[in-house]
Amino acid sequence: MKTILSEEQINLTVKRLSHQILENCPDLSKACLIGIQPRGKWLSDRINQEIRHILPAGEVAYGILDITFYRDDVRNELRIANETDIPFSIQDKQVILIDDVLYTGRTIRAALDALLDFGRPAKVELCVLIDRRFSRELPIQPDYVGKSIDSIITERVKVGWKENEGKDEVVLL
Repeated sequence: MKTILSEEQINLTVKRLSHQILENCPDLSKACLIGIQPRGKWLSDRINQEIRHILPAGEVAYGILDITFYRDDVRNELRIANETDIPFSIQDKQVILIDDVLYTGRTIRAALDALLDFGRPAKVELCVLIDRRFSRELPIQPDYVGKSIDSIITERVKVGWKENEGKDEVVLL
C-alpha cells in the first residue's frame, strides 16, 4: 500500500481545483457542478463548499448524478441505484462533471449519456482527483486534475473520505 495523497494534500488539491474552475468559469450563473454518484459526490461536495467559501455571494448550481442504469456493464452485476438530484436545467450551461478517479473512461461515458436527460449543455468539462493516465479504454481526458499517476492494471486506487471512511486519504493498493 502506497499513499498517493495525504489529508493535507487532499485539502490543498481541492482548493487548487476550485480555483482552477473559477479561473475558467468566471460567470457562475452559466455554469453548474455535478458530482457523479457514488464516490464523486464526496469530492464535488468539497469543491462546491470551497467555491462558496471563495465567492460567498456567487451562487453556483450544484447537483449529483447517478449513472447506474447508463453503465455498459449494468447487466453483468447487481448494482443498487443512488440518488440523482439535479434541481435545475443544464440547457446551454457549462457543466463541470466531478469524479474521484478517472480510470477506463466508462463511468464518464455513462455520465455523458445520463446528462442528456437534463438538457443539452453548452460545454462539459471533467474534474477528477486522480487520473490513472495509461488505463483509458475510451478517448476521455480530464480538464482539471488533482494528481496524475501511472499504475498497472492489477493496482487499485482507493479514495477514502472522512464522511464515509473516517479518514481523508488516497492510496494505491
